[in-house]
Amino acid sequence: MDPSNCDLASGLVSKSYISQGQQALNQRRKQIKVLLSSRRLPEAGWDDATIEAFVADLSAMDSNNFRDNVGVGEREARVASDLVARRHFRLAHGIGRSGDVAAEQPKAAGSSLLAKLATLLVADAMAIAGMADIGAVTLLPLATGMAITMTLLALRPSRPPSAKYAIWSRIDQKTCLKAITAAGLVPVVIELKLGRGVGAKDRRAKQLAWCHVVILN
Repeated sequence: MDPSNCDLASGLVSKSYISQGQQALNQRRKQIKVLLSSRRLPEAGWDDATIEAFVADLSAMDSNNFRDNVGVGEREARVASDLVARRHFRLAHGIGRSGDVAAEQPKAAGSSLLAKLATLLVADAMAIAGMADIGAVTLLPLATGMAITMTLLALRPSRPPSAKYAIWSRIDQKTCLKAITAAGLVPVVIELKLGRGVGAKDRRAKQLAWCHVVILN
């Protein structure tokens, strides 16, 4: 409901009531405007209705959700199950293009915008957490394990050819270990003990020789 539609609606329902509803709509539009202009995490979290309305708008910007659209092209998004489509807000194009996960989707302006905003918000969250000067951020549309594997594979060419070790602070979670081995690296486990910090990992790295270490985590 944009302002012109609200004006038309006031001919059907009392104008004072329509004005109240329009104020509520304007508040949500303002939140979206602030997000798009600041490109940072909002100071106050959004309510579910605002999030759903915004994502629905983005979804409507993708070509597979255009009215009277007939998707016959090779790169058209199609979802066989309407249940699955509703669950994912009818976002079906995905992000990126062949060879570039950060590229814009020509037929999916909404999905491209959502991906870009998500990346900016992740970068802002990392800055808030104290990780300054981290450079460009890439948000991978993958589960935790595969994201770690892809990151390790991206880091490996920057290290000497002999580098094969990943020094890892042990946690009782198998995903990290599987990600390290999936990337073709050898995990070197550091047992966590009270009062034993980064020094233990540094000492182990020196024992192995830094040139043989891909990552210390």
